[in-house]
Amino acid sequence: MHSVLHDKLRKDAERLSEALEHMSKLFLAPKEEKTLRSFATPEVAELLRVSDGYLRKAHFDGRIPEVEQGANNKRLYTAENIIEIRHILAQNAKDPLQFLPGRRPGDKLQIWSTVNFKGGSSKTTTTISLGMRLAMRGYRVLLLDSDPQASLTTFFGYQPEIDFRKGGTLYDAIRYNDGDSVRIPIVDVLKKTYFPNLDIVPGGIMLSEFETETPMALSRGEQPVFFNRIRDSLRQVEDDYDIVLIDCPPQLGYLTMSAVCASTSLLMTIIPERVDLASASQFLTMASGVLEVLHTNGGIGAYDNFAYLLTRFDTAISTQQDLSEWMRELLGDSVIKTPFVKSSAVSEAGLSQKTIFEVDLSAVKNRKTYERALESVIGFSNDIEIMIQNSWGRGDSNET
Repeated sequence: MHSVLHDKLRKDAERLSEALEHMSKLFLAPKEEKTLRSFATPEVAELLRVSDGYLRKAHFDGRIPEVEQGANNKRLYTAENIIEIRHILAQNAKDPLQFLPGRRPGDKLQIWSTVNFKGGSSKTTTTISLGMRLAMRGYRVLLLDSDPQASLTTFFGYQPEIDFRKGGTLYDAIRYNDGDSVRIPIVDVLKKTYFPNLDIVPGGIMLSEFETETPMALSRGEQPVFFNRIRDSLRQVEDDYDIVLIDCPPQLGYLTMSAVCASTSLLMTIIPERVDLASASQFLTMASGVLEVLHTNGGIGAYDNFAYLLTRFDTAISTQQDLSEWMRELLGDSVIKTPFVKSSAVSEAGLSQKTIFEVDLSAVKNRKTYERALESVIGFSNDIEIMIQNSWGRGDSNET
């Protein structure tokens, strides 16, 4: 009976996979490529932390190159334009870090894992939004999708079940050797995205194999052990990035533990609701025990930060307001100052696989809702950026 069911499931999977590939060729050919919109002067001034007037004068004086002009002769900047302007302005700036805030010699690679025990806490949306904001701020960012569901990967226009049927995900960089199938360098699965300064290591369903293969690998003593596999892979590209953000599965399995052991900081997303707080408490209880064992066995050292981000925060619900204040009293500065608010603007952007940063302003129906959501994402991203700068010993020089 089991073998019959096994065969049926395998054949169904093959049929579905072939049908999806055929559907992709019909509806997505030529394959849709995601592109990034241009940015207006006020947005670019905010990203560079200068005034609109400073930017206009820099153009007028010929210190920075001209850019495309849109309606009413308003300047429109591509992300590439912004990167070029950053480097030009940094050359003669009193404080080059204002324009190029990334790592300097001696600064360690910042690796942040986003964790939670359950789905639906905006973990992936947080990771993507934070990654895009930091990339726009001038950091070299790598997103790593360690979730077999691969939501982060899908967001960037990939169809993991089709695009990575024959490999090309994080699994290939951390897998255990099995005959002809061997671990490969992470650089071989790393992908550039349509977002400058932002690369991705895709996830996919094969990552679930890592969970089932690890106990057997432990029993035969295969090295490196599971908790060193993501860390070892990232060492191969350590000099190429300032920040790595890892989107973890919603469980405390071997993948999450490998990400946690690779990390310099942890970010836990929490919805300020009683059931979510109870789940968070369970996660922390389990995690503390697991981390103690890993620490004893050399898996982890000290973290720069263990921060909590309130997500899907609804300012109209008084119980959420009360619980968020209670959390701040209980956990202090570990709770990030700015919450990630629940917003129809974020949800609507997500339906078309966009973050709030990618939304075309001309298509925004409710400008106030959009601006409130944008302020929230910029706010918590700035809070985390300050924590990153502090980890590099730079104090609050980059605080807005």
